[in-house]
Amino acid sequence: MSATSYGKPAGYAPPDDIDDASATAALYRKLTRRILPFLFLAFVVAYVDRVNVSFAKLQMLADLHLSETVYGIGAGIFFLGYFIFEVPSNLILDRVGARLWIARIMVTWAVVSAATMFARDATSFYVLRFFLGVAEAGFFPGIVLYLSNWFPSARRSQIIALFMTAIPVSGAIGGPLSGWVMTRFVNVGGMAGWKWLFLIEGLGSLVVGIAAFFLLYDRIDSVKWLSADEKARLTADLRRDAATRVPHSVRGAFASGRVWLLGLTYFCIAMGNYGLAFWTPTIIKASGVASVSNIGWLSAVPALISAVAMVLIARHADRHDERRRHVATCCVIGALGLLASVLSASNATLSLIALVLAAIGINSIAPVFWGIPTALMGGAGAAAAIAVINCTGNLAGFVSPFVVGWLSDQSGGKLLPGMIAIAVALFIGALLVLVMPARRSSHSLEKTS
Repeated sequence: MSATSYGKPAGYAPPDDIDDASATAALYRKLTRRILPFLFLAFVVAYVDRVNVSFAKLQMLADLHLSETVYGIGAGIFFLGYFIFEVPSNLILDRVGARLWIARIMVTWAVVSAATMFARDATSFYVLRFFLGVAEAGFFPGIVLYLSNWFPSARRSQIIALFMTAIPVSGAIGGPLSGWVMTRFVNVGGMAGWKWLFLIEGLGSLVVGIAAFFLLYDRIDSVKWLSADEKARLTADLRRDAATRVPHSVRGAFASGRVWLLGLTYFCIAMGNYGLAFWTPTIIKASGVASVSNIGWLSAVPALISAVAMVLIARHADRHDERRRHVATCCVIGALGLLASVLSASNATLSLIALVLAAIGINSIAPVFWGIPTALMGGAGAAAAIAVINCTGNLAGFVSPFVVGWLSDQSGGKLLPGMIAIAVALFIGALLVLVMPARRSSHSLEKTS
């Protein structure tokens, strides 16, 4: 066709098409405003409860006479409970709905997180962290599944990125908050600051968990703030999107080589995530910052900057409909940033700049990565497939802090060996995602009958 068509300039769209595109854009802006803020808040309090142990560590290890290795095991054992119960939890969510199940998850993890204040030795610390993982199992993949029921795949990386900015924002909020609580509440009521930390932040999750029961919606037709036309438009979009995905069974999710490759890739990515989350305060302290309060405030800097970067990178990936190279590039940036943050420990400013680079790379990986499996999977087994990928990847939450803690003890307290291990995992993740098939395959997953 020539540059003009029927006397109209190239790229011309009839008014009806313009109105339709405008209405669709307005619909998804409305969905984002209505759905994302609460999910974002829920993930913030979840992540604060998951990693506040990295700040409690600064006082707790001395109080309980625990080693770096014990801390690493305790920080990571969370993910064994998470791994064991994640697939069943996501299948239950798919059956009973997000409103009830997300609320149940949040209330139980709030109780267990607060109970960590009663840790007295290595054994009790391990037990409480394990059951915290059991309580939280299914939360993140459940939210990913929930979002896939409201936003088509062409918009999903941006939406997941907005949701996952909760990770760096939780660091920006949780760091200063944790530092303030541990400083302000020392010996208040006869309790150590780290005990108050678990209690106060656990109560915050309890409030949000109760609210989840009243604020989440399980079905499009149950939403009162969408008009009949908006419901029809959204339903049609999601049906068209579902038609591009391969239906598969729960058994097919476990039998699919692609699902396990995605899980292995996510394991490498998560090694970086938890290397950053559990050791950022320690890296800042190693650069010469002694005050717990100052460590908390400085940890917010890479978190806030990476929150902006991850949304921009995800938007770029959606615009170009390309995710593998984006993920690989972010893996490499994150690995180099982590290594540089430890190698420049003699200079607090350079170390912090390197941590910013590491946070930009590492925190930007997952939102783009989750655009890959959610675009490939459909049918009744999608919940199982997403959970398999996530729980396999989150085993890194056990391996990462254990390896770093053990290598630190073995090297006389040095962080470099552990960060080298994390960087190697990120480089492997970059290679795995690059060899992954770029397009959907009708035979990649077992079809349902």
